[in-house]
Amino acid sequence: MAQGKRAGARRRRTFSPALLVLALGVTGCVVAWGYLVLAAIDFGTTAREGDSPSWWYLALASLGAVACLFLGLLLLARITRRLGITRDPRDTGRRQQSGR
Repeated sequence: MAQGKRAGARRRRTFSPALLVLALGVTGCVVAWGYLVLAAIDFGTTAREGDSPSWWYLALASLGAVACLFLGLLLLARITRRLGITRDPRDTGRRQQSGR
């Protein structure tokens, strides 16, 4: 049995397919975000040269880039929650109320 100041049960991390799926989702969102940002820059250049439909493509690419970045951040928050780095805010509120 372990002894000493910091002795205790060690949590052993095992492979989690759910974490792998979340990590792949974040990676896909970041790659899609980068592609859409480059596309928006290209459409913006074309639109300034006088091509009217490019303004719509610019708007769609910009909205898509925002959506991809937002989704990637949401997935990243889920990863940190599953790893135990952060907690669900609803759980901390319950703990504070019960501790009074």
